[in-house]
Amino acid sequence: MRKLKVAELFAGVGGFRLGLENTKMNKFEVTWANQWEPGKKVQHAFDCYSTRFDTGIHVNEDIAEVSDKEMADTSADLIVGGFPCQDYSVARSLNGELGISGKKGVLFWQITRFIQNTVPKYVLLENVDRLLKSPSKQRGRDFAVMLSTLNELGYDVEWRVINAAEYGNAQRRRRVFIFAYRRNMAYGKAMSDVSPKSLIYKEGMFAKAFPVEGEPFKNREAETSISSDIVEVSDNFSFEFYNTGIMRNGGITTIHTVPVSEEATPLKEIIEANYDEKYIVEGAKLDKFKYLRGQKREERTAKNGHKYFYTEGGMSETDDLNLPGRTMLTSEGSVNRSTHLLKTDDNYRTLTPVEAERLNGFPDNWTDTMPERTRYFCMGNALVVPLVTRMGNEIERIDIEYPENITQIELL
Repeated sequence: MRKLKVAELFAGVGGFRLGLENTKMNKFEVTWANQWEPGKKVQHAFDCYSTRFDTGIHVNEDIAEVSDKEMADTSADLIVGGFPCQDYSVARSLNGELGISGKKGVLFWQITRFIQNTVPKYVLLENVDRLLKSPSKQRGRDFAVMLSTLNELGYDVEWRVINAAEYGNAQRRRRVFIFAYRRNMAYGKAMSDVSPKSLIYKEGMFAKAFPVEGEPFKNREAETSISSDIVEVSDNFSFEFYNTGIMRNGGITTIHTVPVSEEATPLKEIIEANYDEKYIVEGAKLDKFKYLRGQKREERTAKNGHKYFYTEGGMSETDDLNLPGRTMLTSEGSVNRSTHLLKTDDNYRTLTPVEAERLNGFPDNWTDTMPERTRYFCMGNALVVPLVTRMGNEIERIDIEYPENITQIELL
């Protein structure tokens, strides 16, 4: 069986790769991966990745410094990556070239450059779900810039916001996944004959991997089209994207779908029976946690002397062990309102690093190559691995059911 060669961008500690290597047919081969943390003398995530995976080329440099030739030499069939959600405002320079504003916004342009140099069959990206709504003053623009770019590169697109807990996992983590495929491939041509709603509800990659109910939530569905002029999109586009949708040849259909939920994994099934006493919270530290998680209405004074009342709703004193965990952030483990606080064996305690890994579906001690604080940080940035496996299973099915004669594909 021919392998699908994979290039993993913004690889972190390898969540995409782990998910793809666990598929039913074992059809994926990650041949090239890039991980670079700007401003860090010690590249902990890259070191972890290189320790856990011993095949393929591992690149630890700013992706903007990777040459077009090196990208082209990867011969990727699939590009995957989770990248920062930043400002995607576009401007045109005097010589006509496009650019995305913001220090990290340019990272999407690097994904675009990789696609242009490799012309992969498929692209699978992950981001925070607010991407669909940003920026607040021009709702939907950032995502529209991405869609317009992929459209111009010859790709049709599906997207879905997935809450991991709704499909059996131990964390209520919502992320948007974006699946793009070349419209001139056998699969793209076949899907062009399928109605947008049928793709969203039944026939699309996400519909098969993560089933949804057959009716929209509160009749929320909409259609629009997107300009081929990316600057025009950046300047004027505003639209409400729902949690599910498709884009074909610039035509967009989006629907607020309802998941066919599976029973989530509760916290009690992923916590360690034995844990170090250093994770126990007591005394002033426990009082601080209780204050942060409690309801508040208190007078405060701004820097200019203005007095105001700060209010905040309360949350449960500890996290319910019969429920899946809340969304894990990069601040996990610190004294913070967002940090999980458990009560086990009559002790109040935080999650251990292993439990943080389990919330994302990583093997135990996957990140033990790095300091503990960094382990929590990396898990706060990571994706839920079993979700990628489900997507990978469907991409394998697609690649087998819709084979390509590479000599017949019209390259872009």
